[in-house]
Amino acid sequence: MSTRGSEAEALAAAYLERHGLAVIERNFRVRGGEVDLVCRDGTALVFVEVRLRSNARFGGAAASITSAKRRRVILAARHYLAGRPQPSCRFDCVLFDALDPRRIEWLKNAFTAD
Repeated sequence: MSTRGSEAEALAAAYLERHGLAVIERNFRVRGGEVDLVCRDGTALVFVEVRLRSNARFGGAAASITSAKRRRVILAARHYLAGRPQPSCRFDCVLFDALDPRRIEWLKNAFTAD
């Protein structure tokens, strides 16, 4: 991961914690997928994809979350949940179009596993 990607994930984690979520895992990886942050929001698990795009030439950070990327996040989330009690969960995205903590966009329930 790039230094800028790591910075974006750290900013996202701090932002989510300030908004009441607890970060319980970072960069959960399995073959074929990864979740940037796994958080707890009350009793719910939140799988968070962090996206940084400093150049909007090919679309901003939101446009970079393709169906293939969603599938990889969902795959990793399913592995994370395997063998655990099944809490409610959701998929959020934290978007940066610049590495600026004042310009964070948090999309709750950004996509579903259906």
